[in-house]
This record gives sequence, C-alpha cells and structure tokens, in this order.
Amino acid sequence: MDILSLLGIILAFVAILGGNLLEGGAMGSLFNAPAGLIVVGGTLAATILQTSWPMLKRALRQVRWVFVPPYINLEDGIGKVIDWSVKARKQGLLGLEGLAEREPEKFARKGLQLLVDGAEPEAIRSIMEVDLESREERDLEASRIYEAMGGYSPTIGIIGAVMGLIQVMTNLEDPQSLGSGIATAFVATIYGVALANLLFFPIANKLRSIIKERTRYEDMMIDGIIAIAEGENPKSIELRLRGFLQ
Repeated sequence: MDILSLLGIILAFVAILGGNLLEGGAMGSLFNAPAGLIVVGGTLAATILQTSWPMLKRALRQVRWVFVPPYINLEDGIGKVIDWSVKARKQGLLGLEGLAEREPEKFARKGLQLLVDGAEPEAIRSIMEVDLESREERDLEASRIYEAMGGYSPTIGIIGAVMGLIQVMTNLEDPQSLGSGIATAFVATIYGVALANLLFFPIANKLRSIIKERTRYEDMMIDGIIAIAEGENPKSIELRLRGFLQ
C-alpha cells in the first residue's frame, strides 16, 4: 500500500471540507447531485468517446498502482543479476534453466530463457528492448487517459455552471428555485476544478513516475543479462549496474 497516495487524497478532502467549515459554510452546501451528475457523467462520456476499449481497460487496471504499485527495487534487481552471473560462471548458461522456470518476473524470465537458449547478446537486447518499449508506450498511453479527464472535467464544470445560471435566469419570477440553480452553478465549477487538480492530474503523474521507474529497472535488467551473455565477471557487472542507482 502506498501510504503517500492515501494520505494525499485524505488531505485533499480535509483541505476542501475543512476550509469550507472554517469559512462558516455548511457541509451539505458542497454536495449537489445535479452538479455531480453533470461533471462526472460528462467527463466519463468524453473520455469514453476518445478511448478504445482495450486502452480503457488497461487504464482501469493501472489505477490500482496509485495505491498498490508494482514492486520495483533496483537493489534487489542488482542482487538477482549478480546471483545469475555467479551461477552462469560456475555452471554455464544452461545452469540458469532452473532459475528461468522459477523466476516470477515475466520480463526477467524471458531474458533468462534467451540466455539458456544461447541467443546472441545483440539478439537478446533487440528482443527485450522491443518488449520493453512497446509495453512502456501502451502504459503511458493508458496513463494519458487520466490526464485527458483532468482536461475535460473543468470544462464540463463550466458547462454545469452555465446550465445552473440558465436555470436561474429562466426562473427569476420564482425566488424559491433560484437557490438550487445558483448552487448547481457554483458547485459544478468546484467539482470540475477539484477533480482535475486533486485527482485526475495527480493520478496521471503518479502513473507516469511508476512507469518510468519500471522502465529504468527493466533497462538495468537488460544490461545485466547482456553482460552475463558476454561473459563479464560478477564484480564488473555489479559496478556497471550500480550506475542505475545514481
């Protein structure tokens, strides 16, 4: 669990609701069903319209990374590669076959299997870099969906505000209906701006940082596997890979 992400969302709600209370506002004044329907429904509709179904599913799967990110530890990765290199020097590349079968990481398992199969270093690099780059691009494209939602929601909020003001202007002779129209107008704007800046944009940025960190980890794994294929000694491999920690 990423405690910082959870803390950030809690602080966002505390700041908005607490500030409203300190100014003497009623808690219920920030809850408006028509405004919520306009902003949330409109934002989702615009996002669905621009996105393919496979990419939308990928984005929905990704959002859990905000709270439960994939395990990425460069120190552990370096230790794993060093263990592989030691075993390869003692038993040859075929000695890695058992490790490849038990390796839980799909990307590392693919690299190990290429080593065991006797692929040339350049072939290993080419195959693994294509895998890495294609997945990175798809993940970044999925994360941009949340950035798009952050762009749509303030605009949809303005639409909600205008609709509320239209309601006010068409019912000037009925004072009792003015309050709900004005409330929808202002609360819709708050919803749109708050969702964009407290939720959608932060989610997009968080996902991008996770994707970049995973890419750095897998770049390191590629370098380590290539070094093993070229027969470098474990100490030299360790010194090379520690450059990724800078």
